[in-house]
Amino acid sequence: MERLQVGDQVVVIRGNDKGKRGKVAKLTADRVVVEGVNVVKRHLKQTPQRPGGILDVEAPIAKSNVMLVDPTTNKPTRVSIKVENDKKIRVAKSGTAIPATREK
Repeated sequence: MERLQVGDQVVVIRGNDKGKRGKVAKLTADRVVVEGVNVVKRHLKQTPQRPGGILDVEAPIAKSNVMLVDPTTNKPTRVSIKVENDKKIRVAKSGTAIPATREK
């Protein structure tokens, strides 16, 4: 089980976008794409299937630079994994269980 999941609300704790909040759109092994955070310009060449132009795209940032927002306190929190009844659950530092945002 991962500490972050797609759909989680996170806050950026380091970098140019420090303090911004957004939802996790995509996860990889060590990087995360957050909606509305780390927006960069991408220059696309025109093809017969799509028009060209300059697009604003969210670039991935390191997982270590984001923190999950506790749904009860609405503050950034660390996350631990606990096993209860042979099921892994995510638990915030305050002790409250963090609900799963999606099932696999």
